[in-house]
Amino acid sequence: MTDRANDHVPETVRETGPATAAAAEAGTGDGTRAVRAGLPAPVKNEPPLPGPVFAAHFHLPGDVAGPYTYGRDTNPTWTLLERAIGELEAPGREGVDTVVFASGMAAVSAVLFSQTRAGDTVVLPDDGYQALPLVREQLEAYGIRVRTAPTGGDGQLAVLDGARLLWIETPSNPGLDVCDVRRLADSAHAGGTLVAVDNTLATPLGQRPLELGADFSVASGTKGLTGHGDLLLGYVVCRDAELAAGIRRWRKIIGAIPGPMEAWLAHRSLATIQLRAQRQWANALAVAEALAGRSEVAGLRYPGLASDPSHATASRQMRGFGSVVSFTLPDRAFAERFLAALHLVEDATSFGGVRSTAERRGRWGGDPVPEGFIRFSAGAEDTEDLVTDVLRALDAAGPDRG
Repeated sequence: MTDRANDHVPETVRETGPATAAAAEAGTGDGTRAVRAGLPAPVKNEPPLPGPVFAAHFHLPGDVAGPYTYGRDTNPTWTLLERAIGELEAPGREGVDTVVFASGMAAVSAVLFSQTRAGDTVVLPDDGYQALPLVREQLEAYGIRVRTAPTGGDGQLAVLDGARLLWIETPSNPGLDVCDVRRLADSAHAGGTLVAVDNTLATPLGQRPLELGADFSVASGTKGLTGHGDLLLGYVVCRDAELAAGIRRWRKIIGAIPGPMEAWLAHRSLATIQLRAQRQWANALAVAEALAGRSEVAGLRYPGLASDPSHATASRQMRGFGSVVSFTLPDRAFAERFLAALHLVEDATSFGGVRSTAERRGRWGGDPVPEGFIRFSAGAEDTEDLVTDVLRALDAAGPDRG
């Protein structure tokens, strides 16, 4: 948070305790940082993480002063969560400012619509999240030109000229292509283009876009950041307070604010992100390796596989390869039999949770994928149990299942 934003913040929120200050240093391990991120200074007889502040308004006699005036603008529970996310996304980096939102799409919209105006050009991936085509329609309705190119092979480089904003999604969802963020950011900045990276699949533990040159790191905190499938949340981490001011203004205008309970639950959940991520990443790799040996599986993608087309690029810029594996089964019927035969994996959308999920992505109609395409999100189950369940379900779904 900037000094201005911390004016008149209560001591228990503003001050950082010794353990928390140490956790903010870049050399601290991820687990230590996660369990300490955003905590206020310890005060005798008060909880380490204060409970959610439920308030539509705050006492405000006289002139307007201080950060807490009205519940659509600021909330002490958001302050702690924003600080915590910033410490995870950009540890040890000064001036970083974080803004939390009611959902991932609220965060996405805040960057795209607060940083552009009629006549500007935005570059989007043509293989990104299925809501991006809806965003494109709205941008164009506002007189903003949109160009698209593939994530893989750094395809967006070819359409950067004169753009106001480059939107990167890496790994892409659901195809799991990876692009070179630093290369794209350097080229974009040389032409005066701002760079935003959707960091949802990687999480702050797997990738730090600001360290790779991005101006904004954006994510749905609904997914791996919080990891329990019990809240909706989004955030934008900005490289400086000037950029963050426009994002905060957009949040104030639109009112896409998180509830204090959701913000508190999110902060509570951050403490276990390293433990969750380590198991999920290990499980995703194990599932991918098991699927690689199956004849009924095609188009297998996971950046952590040495054989994956994106592995070399991912290895240079990612600290972990995420929990999502994608692959294609022979047809829709085969895919649906596979999903129905799973015991430990829920047929559900979303990803990044402690319970494994999978879905036939084509059922939504928004992704250009085959009918048998599966997006699989590895949870925190025992690895052997999960792999066994996946292989057993494949056997059950096959033509000789009866």
